[in-house]
Amino acid sequence: MRWMVIGATGTLGAEVAARLAAHGADTVRTGRADLDLTDPAAVAAAVAATGPDVVVNCAAWTAVDLAETEEATALEVNGTGPGHLARACATTGSRLLHVSTDYVFGGTPADTGRPYAEDAAPDPRTAYGRTKLAGERAVLAALPDAAVVRTSWLYGRSAGGFVHTMARIAREPGRTADVVDDQHGQPTWAPDVAARLVALGTLPADRARGVFHATGAGRTTWYRLAREVFRLTGHDPGRVRATDSSRLDRAALRPAWSVLGHDRWAGTGLGPMRHWREALTEALAGAPTPGDGHGRRQGHRRGQGDGRGKAVEG
Repeated sequence: MRWMVIGATGTLGAEVAARLAAHGADTVRTGRADLDLTDPAAVAAAVAATGPDVVVNCAAWTAVDLAETEEATALEVNGTGPGHLARACATTGSRLLHVSTDYVFGGTPADTGRPYAEDAAPDPRTAYGRTKLAGERAVLAALPDAAVVRTSWLYGRSAGGFVHTMARIAREPGRTADVVDDQHGQPTWAPDVAARLVALGTLPADRARGVFHATGAGRTTWYRLAREVFRLTGHDPGRVRATDSSRLDRAALRPAWSVLGHDRWAGTGLGPMRHWREALTEALAGAPTPGDGHGRRQGHRRGQGDGRGKAVEG
């Protein structure tokens, strides 16, 4: 079985590629420098030359605030590009796993208390969400047997992003952190999503088509997540202070509710992913320290002290 990982230099793509390598899988990796998803001829040629059985698309424009003023450019990467990829996969007979986001939902206070089911009606409130929804629709229109895998509050192994920023602040004696307590979601560790993508790609195609949600089980707020980071790293959680979203100055609206349901996994024979606290404990046990060369700053999209990331991931 041959795999092709698009966006293999980003947070999630690197984890997918690493997991496949650990299993000895025949894998072709592409990053931004190797393949321009907005070029249909280049995409078709790359997929044809590779001849993959499964393509995993982790590439995306992830600069949520910048997308508000550069939506057309974000749409090329997040919406049009995945359509080119899906059509190329349809031509070669390759399966496609396309990564998407919780931002396709409205995340309004009225939704609070009900996890978004996989078939819930999308209602994006940001340019980023609109472009990612366009990508989902382009993929499924061109390749109905594709899988769209939505995730949220993603963090990886490398330094940068919300979790690692909170861990760094925790290590600075006496420093406090003001973190929003009115945005609810599911912290999700990139290696867990990578494992789920690889598992999905090995299933029979008729059990792995349509929309899936790959997020940590349970729910929390950014404030409570920050407190847990302090606690797990041996520091006083009381140094984290609650604030609300009205204190933030961001171009794009952050969802108040980003809790996703996981019912569709039952039909695959795979259960929901593990609880976010369990994953966070494992992640922090091997967390990098500042200056250790563990990689570039990644773009975690919400909360106080979060990384902004680069415009295009992978």
